[in-house]
Amino acid sequence: MGTLFYGGTIYTMRQEGETVDAVYANGSHIMDYGSVKELERKYGKELTDRVHLKGGVMLPGFVDSHMHLIGHGERLIRLDLSACTSKQEALSLIKKSAEKTADGEWILGGGWNENLWDDRTPFTKEELDNVVPHNPIVLDRICKHAIAVNTKALEQAKVTSDTAEPFGGVIEKDGTGALTGVLKDKAQELITNAIPEKSHEYVKNALRRGIKDAYRLGLTGAHTEDLFYYHGYEGTHQAFKQVIEEEGLLFRTHLLVHHRVFAEMITAAPQTAYQSGGAWVELGAMKIFADGAFGGRTAFLSRPYADDPSTQGVCIFTQTQLDELVKQARDNNMPVAVHAIGDEAFDMVLKAIEKHPLKGYGRDRLIHATMLRADLIERLKGLPLILDIQPSFVTSDFPWVYDRLGKDNMQYCYAWKTLLAEGLHCAGGSDAPIESADPLAGIYSAVLRTNDEDLSGAGYMPEQALSVYEAVSLYTKGSAYAICHEKDRGIIEKGYLADFTVLDQDLFVINHRDIQNVKVSKTIIASEVVYEK
Repeated sequence: MGTLFYGGTIYTMRQEGETVDAVYANGSHIMDYGSVKELERKYGKELTDRVHLKGGVMLPGFVDSHMHLIGHGERLIRLDLSACTSKQEALSLIKKSAEKTADGEWILGGGWNENLWDDRTPFTKEELDNVVPHNPIVLDRICKHAIAVNTKALEQAKVTSDTAEPFGGVIEKDGTGALTGVLKDKAQELITNAIPEKSHEYVKNALRRGIKDAYRLGLTGAHTEDLFYYHGYEGTHQAFKQVIEEEGLLFRTHLLVHHRVFAEMITAAPQTAYQSGGAWVELGAMKIFADGAFGGRTAFLSRPYADDPSTQGVCIFTQTQLDELVKQARDNNMPVAVHAIGDEAFDMVLKAIEKHPLKGYGRDRLIHATMLRADLIERLKGLPLILDIQPSFVTSDFPWVYDRLGKDNMQYCYAWKTLLAEGLHCAGGSDAPIESADPLAGIYSAVLRTNDEDLSGAGYMPEQALSVYEAVSLYTKGSAYAICHEKDRGIIEKGYLADFTVLDQDLFVINHRDIQNVKVSKTIIASEVVYEK
């Protein structure tokens, strides 16, 4: 039977400023909208439930276009260093964790960011050895493109100063040639391959925690990439189906398929196609990494880093290898979703897509698109793709990124307004657990482009600031368009999904700086209130 949603401001997002008085939904779908009296007259006997918004503001459900949902859940249950503002604070937390862990057991954690510390230097293996002498420990950097480990972890993984550095990776050494304990990008696998596989129940528990926290943040779905990092495609895919479909923890997931398990997916389900799987656990594009990140200077640039002219970053694949991965996706009628932060990595991805264009259903996705050039933007036009941007990167990366890239090289960096002005489609994601999964934090960052270090209050590159409508569209219409669901998701319209996010304040009316104080009142999925404050 049906549910009436009323008693607040309801924005359809079909066009800027458009509102309706009430919405009538039946199960998963919106049936109608209009005045309360009109809907009561038309659907009186079918209208069995009512949800009073209590003056709140209802929008189409927010969907994160790029995150790692299991990883987000893991962050909530393991050692988290993301709030540490000094190395000593982080080492103190690490020591406390080690004291509660049996000798020999692996300690896993992460979130450290040396750019927040006074000395701005990563952990060394000696520093970690001092606080964790009896356990191997692996700590992800906030960007996930570098790890810091201690001597025990290096010994367990049999990594020495003589270990060959893999293509697309960096084994960091000091001036004497000794290991520092930091490994970047593909070199991380030398360590992570030695970590015992996580149990199926651990993966499901992390997923449950991630979904429940997503409810709190107003998320009704996510495009997530988790299928490689735990126990293979099949085991992780089953975890999603069991938690969401069998246990009923409703959440609309679109699963990107890491290229390392793409063949496993095809073998497991030869008839697998883009968007197959159903309304709750849907399979998406092949995920590829083209480079690293600015934080560890592993994003691949067309010029040397301004603060370290000895490097241009790291390309994960040669052009030939990248071409072959895209061809593999095309041979199976699949789009690709490629991580590309640096402009040279982005150029490599475009070359691969141009060589092997998408001919079937779907849209390619270029994830991050943080550093571009005018010529790259021109080549994007007309291609069946979307740019999957992370507005919160502005809050996290400035002002230190000015020194890293050079202020004179910033014209097409974090250039969200330019991308929209050029007619390119964009979706909004968080990249959680690398950033906060809070979509309101992303909207705030897209509109204000500021943080606590912005003493002027003017924002970083304020000419690239989005309007509130443009920012909200990233997490509603943009996310729907990214996965070819623009005809049944992303706006409040008849026949579209009855997934809604209800806020306690009106984003379109309040002062922009007050966006950071807005709270989620309700999260609604398939007409069901899954979270209420």
